[in-house]
This record gives sequence, structure tokens and C-alpha cells, in this order.
Amino acid sequence: MRSGAFSNQPAASPTSMRWRVSPAFTALKCAVAVALAIAAVFFAEDRPALSAALVAAVVAGAYALRDLLAPVRLAADAGGVTVVTGYAGHRRLEWAQVERIRIEARTRAGLRSEFLEIDTGDMLYLLSTYDLNARPADVADELGRLRTAGGSG
Repeated sequence: MRSGAFSNQPAASPTSMRWRVSPAFTALKCAVAVALAIAAVFFAEDRPALSAALVAAVVAGAYALRDLLAPVRLAADAGGVTVVTGYAGHRRLEWAQVERIRIEARTRAGLRSEFLEIDTGDMLYLLSTYDLNARPADVADELGRLRTAGGSG
């Protein structure tokens, strides 16, 4: 069989995985922050508009900065998971600390949102499709596979 040809053997499963925010969406947030800051220059004579543009630029910039400082929101391996906490911190959780992983789905105003919920008993970590750049249900399936591989099924 020549190199690059398909085989009937399944691909090896990764022993660790990472889920991160979309780099394209982070770039968009940065561009919006810059555009709002530039717009503020044009509103220099109009105090309320200047204030609104500056506040919006700071907020967009803060969200973009968080994405740059902590792009990986969830990482997992056979030993456990690492989740983002606070603005840009991380916390390592061994599988024994994780009581439950489930999907929380809600519909409000006709819009459906899904969250991956990681429950440790004393803390609850919620990660959205945006945080994971993947469907939370798919991530939950992968976490279940990694947890089983670690012997903590």
C-alpha cells in the first residue's frame, strides 16, 4: 500500500484533547475594539458618544484580551481535566473530583443555547459552544471516552 492510501484500521484515539475559542472570533473582537477606539476619535466633540464608544472599546478589548490570555478553555486527558476559571486562570481537576458531566440546554426567546456542565460537587463549570469551538454534546462524548481511558469510568 502506498503512503497516503486509506486503510481499514481505525485511527488511534488521542490521549489528550484541548478545546479553545475560535481564533477568527478572537480576531473579530480585536478588530471591533480597535474600530470602536478609532470611532471615539471622531466623537471627541460629543461627550456622551465619546464615552459610549470608549466604554464599548474597553469591553470589547477586555473580552479579546481574555481570549488571547486563555484561549484554551478546556483540556482533558486520562488523568483529568483542566478548566478555565475566573478571567484567565486555570484549575486542574482529577477525574475523581468530577461528579458529573452533562449538557445543559435552554431555549429563550426562540434561541437555543447549550452548555457543557462539569460538576465537582462544590463548583460548577459551564462552557459554551463559543468557549469550546465545538458542540458541547460532542465534547461531553470525548470527555467520557477519556475518563474511561483513565480508569475512572
